[in-house]
Amino acid sequence: MNDNVKFGFIAFISIIALFILSLWISNSPTGVDNSIRFGLLTLLPTLVAIILAFITKNTILSLFMGVFVGEFMLNVNDLNIISTIINAFLDLASQVITCMADPWNAGIVLQCLLIGGIIQLITKMGGTKALGNYFVKKANTPKKAQIFTWLLGLCVFFDDYANSLIVGPIMRPVMDNLKVSREKLAFIIDATAAPVAGIAIISTWIGLEISLISDAFTSLGVTNISGFGIFIQTIPYRFYNIFILIFIFISAMTLLEFGPMKEAEEKARKRKDDEEIIVTQVASFDEVEPIESADLSVWNAIIPLLTLIVGALIAFYWSGYTTILGGTDQTLIALMKTSPLSFDGIFQALSQSDASVALFQSALLASIVAILMAVWKKILSFEDAIDEWIGGMKTIVMTGVILLLAWSLGGVIGEIQTANYLVGLLSNTIPPFILPTLIFILGALISFATGSAYGTMSILMPLAIPLAWAVGTGDINFTIITTSGVLTGAIFGDHCSPISDTTILSSMGSSCNHIDHVQTQIVYAIYVAIIAIAFGYIPAGLGISWYLLLPIGVIVMYIGLRILGQKVEFES
Repeated sequence: MNDNVKFGFIAFISIIALFILSLWISNSPTGVDNSIRFGLLTLLPTLVAIILAFITKNTILSLFMGVFVGEFMLNVNDLNIISTIINAFLDLASQVITCMADPWNAGIVLQCLLIGGIIQLITKMGGTKALGNYFVKKANTPKKAQIFTWLLGLCVFFDDYANSLIVGPIMRPVMDNLKVSREKLAFIIDATAAPVAGIAIISTWIGLEISLISDAFTSLGVTNISGFGIFIQTIPYRFYNIFILIFIFISAMTLLEFGPMKEAEEKARKRKDDEEIIVTQVASFDEVEPIESADLSVWNAIIPLLTLIVGALIAFYWSGYTTILGGTDQTLIALMKTSPLSFDGIFQALSQSDASVALFQSALLASIVAILMAVWKKILSFEDAIDEWIGGMKTIVMTGVILLLAWSLGGVIGEIQTANYLVGLLSNTIPPFILPTLIFILGALISFATGSAYGTMSILMPLAIPLAWAVGTGDINFTIITTSGVLTGAIFGDHCSPISDTTILSSMGSSCNHIDHVQTQIVYAIYVAIIAIAFGYIPAGLGISWYLLLPIGVIVMYIGLRILGQKVEFES
């Protein structure tokens, strides 16, 4: 069957499906809210996005079609599907433009673009390579090399792309010299990319996460809850993120391995000193190599990154501080006037801050610092520095597209009142304690199929929070645990997926065969996920506190590694 025939067949089936949908909606009751009018059909936009994600592995197409189907449903008045299609397309375009025009959303997209530019600049200035040379001197044993890689991954917390692009090239020669496998390097990079960026309070992720949380609570009519405050409270319940980071440390300290990773480590250990490591790569990192005239100084990376981090912390605090003083809560105003730098004062300021504005301000400042450094040190001319900065932004454009479609799908789901329908359908049929686990597993499946944590969060968050609020009868702690299940499940699936951008970038950054990376990593990821469910989400759903569950989970994880793993010895 040629492409034209396939396209014609798909178009024919789609028209028939839209006609049936129009017929169904035309016969539905009128004069009632959409959750009653559409009934089971309220699930359709979400299901279309999920099913297409599984079939096509294309997040953008899946989100686009989910939004389109939702707009189509809202525009059905009769059986004239041509008119409905046109109106749906026009409303889809308006929805995207509205999302882009929103100051919050615009700030998030802009700060993502700016951070992409910063990453490109510090790499071109030789900052990343200089850091690599520094670590070669310090990490002189296999154990130290893995710990240094882990620590560096934690330090590059603000973006998962940055982690993959920076840590891999820095630590690859160190690991090769000590005969640590490329697969182990890729695993450490990947496991400190999305899992770290997803829980960092300053990152390219936090804007989407907070906006989805805030929008979901707003849809419930709950407007006195801070999205940032809820985000902070989910961190102790991010069981998979926390356990996978601790697992890396334990395996590095004990040198215990199991499954395909053990085989990869044994093979690396037997490699001769002069034996070349041959890896077939799908792409080159020439574009992120430092230019020849670059001054290989660690400060070329440290200064812009510190500016970004410190600037963001100050901007977060100042944004929240001014918001509180301009508000009407006299208790918080008094706190800011009497103890502005106390722990409670700092926490309240961060909770009330506008993350999109703060991150944009800090990213803009760091961009200016990086450009001026490149020019002042005569590494790049002003024009070339601007070009490199813009070139880095191009790598983040896809993220911006996903964000806009994600926000649009959330808006359509809100109009169709999918959450209201699910609340009425499931609030009395799901055992409350199992909901966080089910959300985690569903998020993992969707994210694994699509390779996108962003898309998964945008699909599930508008449904999970209202559902948890109803099932838990307004219990904020239960809702926080379920929210964590969305965020963490999306990251677990993204971490394992062979089509995930961070998985691919981790393979590229470490110069590891991509399939080998996926096969060695997925066993460890599933092992940690099982522990996260059994000793995290299930007991947390029963009301057991996180400060009891985390140490128990770590102990069980260590015991399991001792039982399953075998020590892969290194020559001294």
